[in-house]
Amino acid sequence: MAEHRSMQRAALLDAARSLLSEGGTEALTFPALAERTGLARSSVYEYFRSRAAVVEELCAVDFPVWAAEVSAAMDRADTPEAKVEAYVRQQLALVGDRRHRAVVAISAGELDAGAREKIRAAHGGLVAMIVQALGEMGHAEPRLAAMLLQGVVDTAVRRIELAAAEDPAAITDAAVAMALRGVRG
Repeated sequence: MAEHRSMQRAALLDAARSLLSEGGTEALTFPALAERTGLARSSVYEYFRSRAAVVEELCAVDFPVWAAEVSAAMDRADTPEAKVEAYVRQQLALVGDRRHRAVVAISAGELDAGAREKIRAAHGGLVAMIVQALGEMGHAEPRLAAMLLQGVVDTAVRRIELAAAEDPAAITDAAVAMALRGVRG
């Protein structure tokens, strides 16, 4: 019975990822989850009490995987500058991943305070990964520099997701250049 519930929960989360990546937060409804998984709408409520609960669970499951991929890319780098580059490039490489699209859609949506706090905490963990490398590069305030660097990454993510005229590789290269050289170009 526990294994069946676990499988159903995983199917609901997978359906939620798909709905979020296809249609944003508006698409994540309990009737849509029920339709995607073949469950009765009332059964969805047995697994999640609200849409915010689905969001919180997605963050709890997906964000650590995403962060681990960023961390692994940074671990392969051998200099602080290379770690910063890996931090930026890996996050931008994940833009096309359904897990990432779901997290971005979640972040853009109207969520309750608990869900927002979980997202903030997860992002804080991501930012914390780069603080040491920025300190080693000589930043007087590496935590502030890390938060600003994440702002560059977040903006690059939005540019890539807009499917604008720019090539995603060009956006990534520009974000890396901004991270490493600032606005001097």
